[in-house]
Amino acid sequence: MATAVPTGGVMAVGDGQAAVADDQSEEDDPSLKSLLRETLETVVLAILIFLVIRSLVQNYRIEGQSMEPNFQHGQYLLVNKLAYRLGEYRRGDVIVFHYPNNPSQDYIKRVIGLPGDTVEFQDGVLIVNGLSVEEPYEQVPIARNIEVQTVAPGFLYVLGDNRPASSDTRTWGQLSQEFVIGKAWLAIWPVDRAGLVEHPAIEVVPALELAP
Repeated sequence: MATAVPTGGVMAVGDGQAAVADDQSEEDDPSLKSLLRETLETVVLAILIFLVIRSLVQNYRIEGQSMEPNFQHGQYLLVNKLAYRLGEYRRGDVIVFHYPNNPSQDYIKRVIGLPGDTVEFQDGVLIVNGLSVEEPYEQVPIARNIEVQTVAPGFLYVLGDNRPASSDTRTWGQLSQEFVIGKAWLAIWPVDRAGLVEHPAIEVVPALELAP
């Protein structure tokens, strides 16, 4: 006569009889199920936290010398990706953006001109809106003239601090704001350069607003 197998039992093979297991299987162990559930919840929560943080802040490693002496090759920065969703661009801001000619590459530069500004160089002197500007941060100047440009609506005029070694608006044009990732926020490596990134404002006479 065949016998029903109780939950947790093991069916014997060959004689149609049922043998009852002495212990419950691991699959039926409440404590194991609880541990697995807690582990899964922790992993899911960690992934969600990571995704939220990633949407707010992103880390970058600087490659090249175009922002020397203020930012060095190999330096690590955190970038605030919400900065311009919640605030406005300012002249002097250090930003990270997708290079317009190859969006798979990211560049770091300084905002020099805002929409409506005129920007030019005369004998290496920066002139914004018709007046010479004393830049409030270290930079490596150029000793030549750059033709005046008026910054278009929705665009920025950006330069590297190391002007002779920088590929920027002077060579590939004005930067559309749609390519901007965020504002440099925190230097995290090397330790001796760690700290909040400063963005000394470039004080100039405001330009006339352009119609969008």
